[in-house]
Amino acid sequence: MRPAAVFTGFTGMAVVAGLLMAGEARLRGGPSGEESTPAEETAAAAPGVAPETAKPTARISDERAEMIARSAEPAAPPAAAAPDGKAPTPADLAQQAAPAVSETASPAAKKAIELPRPMVENAGDLSFGERRLQLAGIVATPADRICGPAGRQWPCGMMAKTALRQLLRNRSINCDLDRAEWKGTITAACRLGTQDLGSWLAENGWAEVAAGSPLAAISETARQAGRGIYGGDPRRK
Repeated sequence: MRPAAVFTGFTGMAVVAGLLMAGEARLRGGPSGEESTPAEETAAAAPGVAPETAKPTARISDERAEMIARSAEPAAPPAAAAPDGKAPTPADLAQQAAPAVSETASPAAKKAIELPRPMVENAGDLSFGERRLQLAGIVATPADRICGPAGRQWPCGMMAKTALRQLLRNRSINCDLDRAEWKGTITAACRLGTQDLGSWLAENGWAEVAAGSPLAAISETARQAGRGIYGGDPRRK
């Protein structure tokens, strides 16, 4: 057999073996799951140039993407359960979110407190030791007030004080107060039995009334009638 024929036979066998190996590798796949480069393409590649390696593309399934998206969502705060164990309603949630409103205690109602033996400072002001009380709705008549025209003047302030002293005669009175003890001067409505002291002074004209006082009508009647400080000296009658 000639050497050329022998070389050609071995060459043919090598090509066939190469094709078989390439086909088997294509069927099995590479070690990393990628397809092997066919022998024909490897043989056809230019000498000295490495074949281009394809970069695998990272893929993710829809289920995996949904799980990641859910884990990234902020967790909602747990809703407070209602006292009866039921789910809270929107009205309950709004009530819980509303700021707490502090309750303000209503002022204590005044009550009638008995005050013994008041001293009359003037027609409208009383004293109990160092404490003073001004009758409500009344503008006290100073004890040194002088009334009447020139030549017919008279000490109306002292007469008004004397009239109130004669009414009280050192008896106890009841005053509308919120406490029995106080310091300085306090204003209150007081009564001797059922007789309101402020109304008595206004009705007899021994004191003027404060602006807006409910005793204004009574005081106006006394002024028109010329009673008390609105009239003449009662000692001349």
